[in-house]
Amino acid sequence: MDRDAYRNCCSLVTIPRQSYEQFWSSHFLDYIDKELSYSKFFKKYLLPNHPCMFSKRFTEDWKCRKQWVSDEGKPNFQKLLQEFDETPVPVANCNAKEYNANPKQVMPFKEFIHYWKEYIQNGHSSPKGCLYLKDWHMSRDYPEHNVYSTPAFFSSDWLNEYWDTIEVDDYRFVYMGPKGSWTPFHADVFRSYSWSANICGRKKWLLYPPGQEEFLRDTHGNLPYDVTSAELRDRSLFPHSEEACQPLEIIQEAGEIIFVPSGWHHQVYNLEDTISINHNWLNGCNVDIMWQFLQSELLSVQKEIDEWRNTMDSWHQHCQVIMKACSGINYAEFASFLKIIAEHRMSFLNACSSGDSSDYPRHLSETLTTLGPYHAAFDLQRVAHIIECLLCNEDFKRLDHSTLTLQPETMLQQIRDTIQSTRGQHLLYQE
Repeated sequence: MDRDAYRNCCSLVTIPRQSYEQFWSSHFLDYIDKELSYSKFFKKYLLPNHPCMFSKRFTEDWKCRKQWVSDEGKPNFQKLLQEFDETPVPVANCNAKEYNANPKQVMPFKEFIHYWKEYIQNGHSSPKGCLYLKDWHMSRDYPEHNVYSTPAFFSSDWLNEYWDTIEVDDYRFVYMGPKGSWTPFHADVFRSYSWSANICGRKKWLLYPPGQEEFLRDTHGNLPYDVTSAELRDRSLFPHSEEACQPLEIIQEAGEIIFVPSGWHHQVYNLEDTISINHNWLNGCNVDIMWQFLQSELLSVQKEIDEWRNTMDSWHQHCQVIMKACSGINYAEFASFLKIIAEHRMSFLNACSSGDSSDYPRHLSETLTTLGPYHAAFDLQRVAHIIECLLCNEDFKRLDHSTLTLQPETMLQQIRDTIQSTRGQHLLYQE
């Protein structure tokens, strides 16, 4: 991040997201084929929460674009089998539905490839249904492979930084699916950003700007499983569906990367046999959207078990437990998440001042250095803003603060002291 970008956003409390009205009647999104600075991407797409597509030139050096793809541009099954063979992988059945999603099973990679080859030979059909390898943590299972590199535009990734630090999980995935496989209507985990790169094959994306999904709810308040279903035209089932704008219909070619912003609901089809790499990620530009989502999730849990509110002394704690089970995170873990992100950036800025980089993780050194001190300061200001929101939140106040890894008031003061110190040393005002 350059100085001008930092100065333009360093005083922001609320991120000024422009209206999405321009996407209501358009079927086009920006296509990036030339060099673009990180600061321009930050200002034009991250802050306003607008989608875009990057051309194949941004993935042409990836090993997987060569090793996983045949000369005909198809999946190279032989090479893939050599690499992954007996590896257990998660596989969904696109022809089955459970709770608005596709049920998954775990099978050996070679079994899925055997199915896929038969599926192609049978004219893209199978009595087993249409199976789709998805949400496979390939880079976690094979960290030494290095078959792709995260583009710099998406490198400010708090979500995976946090999970890498506590060594529990990650949100980096490989998808492999035959022609006809698809993903039902949804928005991404924690309302994160996502980026998705086609290694080979083609996808069709249906994208709805934030807020439009509210028109697509049925009479029970549920979102559709398939947004193209004819039943959406039934006003007795979906009374407001005609008020929704038409989705952006985007065709993604081999090698291209799509940036899907926070809260953009989408449905995705593989138009050919396709392999893709997908990351969910978030940072200072959309952490406020995550916080809004978490408040909404907790409210939903509280409504579900409201009848027991007055009969349970630990009702609020039970709400947090249920929220964690349903959403994957609760307020206490969100506070831990903010603490780790803040500590890394304070250590980085202090290292910039002292020249000693031993206080923050080595794997973050390159990323934080590339993004620079302005970005670290912006991140800290965004964390401080969310911590201030937590301190004003009644449900957060009810947590047992003695069990939290984050002590909010202390962390706020540390952040302010760090920013003031680096400003005092002119770190954030250098030419």
